[in-house]
Amino acid sequence: MNRKTPAIDASAMPVPPLDLTRPAADQIFAAVKSAIMDTSLHPGRMISENEVGALFGASRTPVREAFTHLREEGLILTRPSRGTYVSRISEQQVRGAQFLREALEVAVVERLCTQSLPDTAATEITECLARQEAALHAGDKAAFQVQDDRFHTILADATGYDRAATLLTREKAVLDRLRVLSLNDADQMAKLLAEHRGIFDAVHAGYTGQAMDRMRRHLRQILDTLSSLIEANQDYFEA
Repeated sequence: MNRKTPAIDASAMPVPPLDLTRPAADQIFAAVKSAIMDTSLHPGRMISENEVGALFGASRTPVREAFTHLREEGLILTRPSRGTYVSRISEQQVRGAQFLREALEVAVVERLCTQSLPDTAATEITECLARQEAALHAGDKAAFQVQDDRFHTILADATGYDRAATLLTREKAVLDRLRVLSLNDADQMAKLLAEHRGIFDAVHAGYTGQAMDRMRRHLRQILDTLSSLIEANQDYFEA
C-alpha cells in the first residue's frame, strides 16, 4: 500500500509569493531551507516535490532544482522506495562542523588583531550589537539570530579574504539547526550578547590571545550543551 504524503501546513511554513523577476528555484530553496533550519519542518518529516510545488504554485523543474540544493547541503535525504525526508541532525556532523568553524573563526580574530580591525567594520559591529540588544529586550529571537549571524560575518569579511564568510556560512549550517533548540530564554541570549561584546572589545584593542580565547570559548558552548539537547530532542537526532 502506498503511503500518502502528508500536506505541509502552510501556517507552519509561510510561503511568500514567487517573485517572477528572480529564479523560482532559488526562492523555493530559501523558503524550505528556512523552514528546516527553524524546525517548522522538523527532522524526520516526510516531504515531497509534489506538495512543495503545489504549495508554491510552481512547476516541477524549479522544485526539483531546489531539492537538489537541499540534498547537497545535507538538509534532506531520499530513501529508495520510501520517499524524501528532512534529515535528522547528526552528532558527528555537529562536532565536525564545530571543529572547522572554530579553526576558521579563531584564525579570523587572530588576523584582525594582527592587522587591526578596519574602522568601517568596527562601526558595523557596534551597530550590530545595538540591534542585537534591542532584539533581546523585545524578546525577538529571530531578529537576535539575524544579528548573531551578522556579527560573525562582519568579522570574517573584515579579513579581506573573499571566501572566509562563504566557508563560515557553509560550516555554520549544521550548527544553526541547533540554535532554535538552544536559544530558549533571555538569559541565554544575554550571555551570547555579552560574549560578542567581549570578543569585539578584545579584537578592537588588538589583544590577540584574549580575542582568540574568547572566541574559542564562545564557539565551544554548543558542545557543552549537545548531550542535553540530544536528550531533550531525541526525535530530531540520528540514533
